[in-house]
Amino acid sequence: ITSLGHCFGEISGAQVNPSVTLSFLAAKKIDLVRALVYVAAQCLGAFLATGALYLALPHKSTADVFVNRVGPGVNAAQAVGMEVLCTFSMVFAIFSVEEQRRRESTEPSHLGIGLAHTAAVFIGARFSGAGMNPARALGPALITGVYWIGPVTGGVLAGVSHEFFFAHSASRQKLVACLTCKDIDMVETASMSRSSLSTVTQNANRAKQANKGEGN
Repeated sequence: ITSLGHCFGEISGAQVNPSVTLSFLAAKKIDLVRALVYVAAQCLGAFLATGALYLALPHKSTADVFVNRVGPGVNAAQAVGMEVLCTFSMVFAIFSVEEQRRRESTEPSHLGIGLAHTAAVFIGARFSGAGMNPARALGPALITGVYWIGPVTGGVLAGVSHEFFFAHSASRQKLVACLTCKDIDMVETASMSRSSLSTVTQNANRAKQANKGEGN
């Protein structure tokens, strides 16, 4: 994940995961057309990579090692829940790290995202295989649905919760604008204008109070 971020971050944001792309769409950070193009490219890349893997390895049983599977004694509902949890933690970390990177450009954002992904794999591997990427698990997903339902749900929940509840720019107006399909950029601009006006007013009041104090 860290290497992909460094390689493709400046091109597409290194979006190689439909869960991440759909979370950005839910948070109104990308438009629908761009999201569909990204998801199509991700699934095509996963399909081609899977074909290359099966051609490169000598036995199909060896290639099966790389397929996500639900752990023994774990039912589909539990696996979906684990995928939701793991993907939520990873995507929430992506939003948090990217927000901090925008404010402090020197932050090594790709490393933080890679570590968050690694932690999620350690947590969920024995239960659901820690797919977290519907494109990577495209084959098994056609049979069980676990690796699409879980990651997509977790990713969208993480993106929406961070953007509208935890981010510095979060506000009730932004949430209402999202739910009513209004332009969030206009709401943010209006909020920043009010904030700037409030700051100017506060500075003017402080200056008046300082002048009064000097006069006395």
